[in-house]
Amino acid sequence: MTNPQAELATLGGGCFWCLEAVFDLLDGVTDVVSGYMGGHIVNPSYRQVCNGDTGHAEVVQLRFDPAAISFRELLEVFFTIHDPTTLNRQGNDVGPQYRSAIFYHSAEQQTIAAALISELNARQIWRGPIVTELAPVATFYPAEPYHQDYFAQNGRQPYCQMVVAPKVAKFRKQYATRLK
Repeated sequence: MTNPQAELATLGGGCFWCLEAVFDLLDGVTDVVSGYMGGHIVNPSYRQVCNGDTGHAEVVQLRFDPAAISFRELLEVFFTIHDPTTLNRQGNDVGPQYRSAIFYHSAEQQTIAAALISELNARQIWRGPIVTELAPVATFYPAEPYHQDYFAQNGRQPYCQMVVAPKVAKFRKQYATRLK
């Protein structure tokens, strides 16, 4: 049965496999779906998005219980598991599909995200300013089935070992008290 108080958050921070693997472990997050948002093609395929010309970002759409975790807390995790200062890039993944993005579902989410970005910029945690796109939610297109739970099913794959696993390990260490 679905929690009637549940909210959605949609975040892009590079490869959706990394984000999904972390948010799947976070207490208060009840569902994570990898997909695409922010582009101009209806129902894009992974191949189309990877070409970098559809305008879509790889995102995860999270269903979370606001009584267990706030939107701000989700964003705090989000900002620790990717580099929000690199435009259209996360590590070796380059292109607009890998941009840092927060697609807000309400005016409240927009306000919270803008305030946190401003606060983080003022604290100068990174060498450069945060370039995370802040945009209203658009049509969400779930990624193909083989992308869902990718790390859980393909953890031994080289990309997962070299890119995803270190982010999961960092998250587990930093947020040990917030694990499911």
